[in-house]
Amino acid sequence: MQVKEKRWQQFIPRPLEDVWDFFSRPENLNEMTPDSVSFEILSDIAGVRMYPGMLVRYRISPFGGLKMFWCTEITHVAEGQYFIDEQRFGPYAFWHHQHHFEPREGGVLMTDILHYKVPFGPLGALANRLIVEPKVEEIFAYRKTAVNRLFGAGGS
Repeated sequence: MQVKEKRWQQFIPRPLEDVWDFFSRPENLNEMTPDSVSFEILSDIAGVRMYPGMLVRYRISPFGGLKMFWCTEITHVAEGQYFIDEQRFGPYAFWHHQHHFEPREGGVLMTDILHYKVPFGPLGALANRLIVEPKVEEIFAYRKTAVNRLFGAGGS
């Protein structure tokens, strides 16, 4: 299977400082992740702002009762501009997720760029098409709704 690329954008009508403060705290992932994936942060990160080299450990169950361990590293942080998380251990053969924040009139344009690859060759490609990609889309759609609720956002 080739590396997949997905992009999402969302306008958030809040100051960059507020948006960055929220997204730079990995503990807030709980507020943006659907209950259907049974997302649980295992790392002791309450109140900690992300920094390059930070490891965040999770347990997830995206497909029913199948529990998976996932560990991501925050590899790059440019304060108020972007950060990147990369999987170190977990369900993907490759995971590279860029989070960009661009000040705009009246708020912030947030752009996510995700590159990922599912393991297991042709079988993984089939699993991606039937299960993984729809689940990724579902998670990001939920996140968009959650961000709208949290920040009073609408729009794209």
